[in-house]
Amino acid sequence: MTIYADSSVFVSLYINDQHSPQARKWFTSRPSVWFTPLHRAEWTHAVEQHVFRGYMTAGEARKVYLHFELDSGKGLWLDTLLPESAFRVAVDLARKHVAHIGTRTLDSLHVASALELKAERFWTFDERQKKLAKAAGLKTS
Repeated sequence: MTIYADSSVFVSLYINDQHSPQARKWFTSRPSVWFTPLHRAEWTHAVEQHVFRGYMTAGEARKVYLHFELDSGKGLWLDTLLPESAFRVAVDLARKHVAHIGTRTLDSLHVASALELKAERFWTFDERQKKLAKAAGLKTS
């Protein structure tokens, strides 16, 4: 089963928060999860925001990055490019759903990427993004 997870799922996997237990549970079954450059950019920003806000030190962030890279080397997820067509699909999703759901650009781009990569399931902790994914026909967890 191929899964597309929102970047927040990866953040919760490596930085303890209220969603970390669920993120770890999802990954215990060793699913095939897509990981794009969009994920990497958002994930890195989230780690650095934790340093900026004083929730972790720069040294702790380096350990998080190392753990992440070790897991990446083990093939915990499937590295892939962001489908270029995802931008067009994100625009279509915005026109059809955003006025009613209120999702942001990057949320729509994640859902569009999941659609274009033919993900069988979409993981997110964001309720609006989950509504958009369901409206677009994706199964969510």
